[in-house]
This record gives sequence, C-alpha cells and structure tokens, in this order.
Amino acid sequence: MRKLNSSAYMREDFPFWINRTTQGTIDEHGHDFVELVYVVRGRGRHHFAGASYDIHAGDVFIINPGETHAYSVQPGDRMEIINCLFMPSFIPDSLLRELDVTNAMDYFYVHPFLQHDHRFNHRLNLRGDEADHVLALLEGMLREHAQSNTGYATVIRLQLLELLILLSRYYKGLRARTESPRQQEGTMTARRLYGYMERNYDKKMTLQSLSELFNVSERHLNRLVRKQYGKSVVDVLHDIRIARAKRLLCETDEKIISIAAMVGYEDSSFFTRLFQRHVGCSPSQYRAMPDKPLLESGRTS
Repeated sequence: MRKLNSSAYMREDFPFWINRTTQGTIDEHGHDFVELVYVVRGRGRHHFAGASYDIHAGDVFIINPGETHAYSVQPGDRMEIINCLFMPSFIPDSLLRELDVTNAMDYFYVHPFLQHDHRFNHRLNLRGDEADHVLALLEGMLREHAQSNTGYATVIRLQLLELLILLSRYYKGLRARTESPRQQEGTMTARRLYGYMERNYDKKMTLQSLSELFNVSERHLNRLVRKQYGKSVVDVLHDIRIARAKRLLCETDEKIISIAAMVGYEDSSFFTRLFQRHVGCSPSQYRAMPDKPLLESGRTS
C-alpha cells in the first residue's frame, strides 16, 4: 500500500496543494495530510475501511491523515474531482480566535470523526446554488495556487476557511434531519473539541487554552467531555496522542524520543510512562510485537 507524504505536494511554510483531475481507478493508499474531495462530475466507487460507496457529482468528503482509501471507475465511466490537500496547521489557532469560528467548523471537526458507516452514508451531496458556491470557491483556490500572485497564501487560507464554514452550514442542515436539538446542544461542543484535538494533537495545548478557544469555562468543558466520552479533556487528549504514537511505531523507524515530540510530549520519559500505563508495555516493546493492536478512536455515530 502506498503512503503519500506531504513533502511531495506542499512546502513546509505553505502546507497546501490543490488539483483538478479526471480520476481513474486508484489503488489503496494513505497520507499524512487532510484530503478534501469534491466530485465535479461523473461517478465511481470509493473504497474505505472495508466498505464501498457509490460517489456522484456533488459529493464532498474528507479523508483524515493516517486513513487509507481507494477509487474504482468502471470502463466507459468518467469521474472528475478536485483534490484539496492541506495540513491542519494551515489554519492557525490565531485565525480561529480572531474570527471566532471554532464553533462553525463542524464539517472539519465533527463529521470526519464519526463512525465510518454513518460518515460516508451521510456525506454531503450538493446541488444547485450550494454546488455552484462550493465549486466557485475551489476554482478560486485553483487559480490563486496556479498564479501565485502577491498575497495568494492569505487569499487561499481565507478561501479554505470560508469553504469549511460553508460546508459546515450545509452539514448542519443535514444533521438537523437526523438529530434532535437537545442531542445537538448536549454533544456538539464535546465533539468539536475531540475533532480539534485529533487535528492538532502535536501542538502544545492546555485545558485553559482549549477553554478560551471554544469560549467555554474549563469546568463546563470537562463536564461536557466526560459526559460524551467518559473521561476528562486531558485523558481524551492522551488517548488521541497514544493512538497516534502507536501508528508511528508501526509505520516508521523514528526514535522513541522523536515520536514523543511528534505527538506533543516534550518529555520523552513522561511519554514512555504514559504509554506503559495506556498500552501495558513500553514503546520499544510495542514496536517489537509481531501483531500490534491499535487503539480504538473515540468515534461517535
């Protein structure tokens, strides 16, 4: 299985890439970046997590870093797609705080972390003005990326943010048909926080900084997360980081001290003790295991 690396597509100081292509059959592959896919026209099959889904013009979906997927297109069929690839760091916390949009990003922080069957059986399919608006934003990013005129990086960053907010509005309408208002009110903040931590597990974050980012008191934020996931905010963050560390131990030859830093721990000794407590063995022992079980994520339906 192929593993695509961000360094092949984007610069470290500008972690973004976009392309429009006629898509044929593509074997299973994974990558270390976020991939947002929009089907411009045609149809095909999307293969993900052991299941297959028909995809058509107007479909939008996100593939997270570390996930694997594939496409198949029948002979005689065509499928044109726009691939928008980026690292989560492309949207900095400072911008989220300044624009106060953390709670308007559910298509980025919530939908991609639902159970797989729910996530892809309830994907967005855009029609009419909605499809036109999304396509116009993507085509604007394609032009900016190709021409690279003065200020293009800022324009693309703002266009991507607008796109994610717009898709989140459409997703809210889809969700309203399947969840009660009480369900939404009681769970969405916890889900948003979980998605944010999944996207940014490598960053330094504290309960205070998360509280400020989501405009919720530390006590209330912990209460909401504990109700949804049965754990504190800090414990959920540890779960996410340890799960990522396990994947890195399986898929790379990085040193333990490097993996600790890659998942957000400056103190490698603390990381080793934490790993031992969560997994039951040290990182090096886990790496040497012939069959390495991966932690289940906190996905919800």
